[in-house]
Amino acid sequence: MICSIGSHGHGRRLHAQGRNRHREHAPEPKITRRCEVGVGYREKRGDAGYELVDIKDFELPLLDEPIPPAMDKYQQPHTKRWAAKIASLDAFVFVSPEYNHGIPAALKNAMDFLFAEWKDKAAGFVSYGGAGGARAVEQLRLVLAEVHVATVRAQVLLSMMTDFENFTTFKPAPLHEKSVGTVLDQVVAWGGALKQLRS
Repeated sequence: MICSIGSHGHGRRLHAQGRNRHREHAPEPKITRRCEVGVGYREKRGDAGYELVDIKDFELPLLDEPIPPAMDKYQQPHTKRWAAKIASLDAFVFVSPEYNHGIPAALKNAMDFLFAEWKDKAAGFVSYGGAGGARAVEQLRLVLAEVHVATVRAQVLLSMMTDFENFTTFKPAPLHEKSVGTVLDQVVAWGGALKQLRS
């Protein structure tokens, strides 16, 4: 799922990504349906607006652009719609599970469709899995570096063992609230600073 954080009077837009529900068959934590981590900050914070964006809404097939995305010559209507959404955002908070030490295929595929729309923006992470999704975040950092996204150091690691009931109902430990706040502080600051490079 993509949780996007949108403009709120400050010209800043943030966004977060995770799984495409149509392509995954494992039990689906409720966090992927409503992106509950951090969304409550829409009411608590005034430094940025928050927008949710879900990959599934863009109906992206396996990458089908005939020309490399770095050439900025998108041809498919779904790519152009996806590109317009990502271009409208200033920073991102990716919400992702971890599968077999990696990120979901749907998320990687969605990222690979674009290039320029990611450039010179900031990103943070909320991940979940048996090991808190830490290894998925490591992969995301490598992929995002290639498309010129600056990733903040702070991250939120959620355990399927302790932060979810029966592996499906999201019930995070209270300590994560502070971690979410730290991620957002860093992403908002970096997103604002990097915006000057795109002006």
